Amino acid sequence: MLNFISLQEAPVGPFRGSIFGLLAHSSGVALVILAILVIFSVLSWAIILRKWLTFHYINQKTADFVAFFRSSPRLSEVAATCERYRNTPLSSIFSVGYEELNAQIQVSGTQNPGRAVLNDRSLASIQRSLQRACASELSVLEKNMSWLATTGVVTPFIGLLGTVIGIINAFQGLGMEKTASIQAVAPGIAEALIATAFGLFAAIPAVIAYNYFLGKIKAVASEMDDFSSEFLNLIERSFS
Repeated sequence: MLNFISLQEAPVGPFRGSIFGLLAHSSGVALVILAILVIFSVLSWAIILRKWLTFHYINQKTADFVAFFRSSPRLSEVAATCERYRNTPLSSIFSVGYEELNAQIQVSGTQNPGRAVLNDRSLASIQRSLQRACASELSVLEKNMSWLATTGVVTPFIGLLGTVIGIINAFQGLGMEKTASIQAVAPGIAEALIATAFGLFAAIPAVIAYNYFLGKIKAVASEMDDFSSEFLNLIERSFS
């Protein structure tokens, strides 16, 4: 059973309010619950930091890549510089679309020697390649988002579970005492509430980060769709 404090040992006078002092009197099961919450929190903060760095990098490189794409007279020049913009969604999408474009040009050149002209079937194939690339890049951006959502939902309940069990045990111990006072029960309740505090500490940043990164992902997804349409329109003008 979860026993946050032994009421027989509870100080009658003002108890020490230090969190570390309260944790020192916690039982092994209580510490296990707190350790689980700490693990959730640490992993969540690691994901938050990594995703913030990822989106910061994407924001810097995407604008430069789009500007270079629009100013470059040849698609081959853009393809040659994709390595400089690696790990960005738009450069990856362009690489996939450019590779499919070359494959369709080869097929068209074999069927119609001379100037390559792409038919509707070839354009549809390029469009499907761009859509697959967008879906793949979106999956990468959404990686570990489920952990943030799980942390935001589960950890308050884990903390509440520890608190409820701790309070139940505190009052059970108090019932066995001949005399009851607030000084006797207050330390046990305080230690039980630590679990709720830890749960909220883990959940609040995870929920905020989840909503923030979800908005970022939607913005990047919109940019990918716009770029794919712009790239496909350029191909239609050049090879139709």
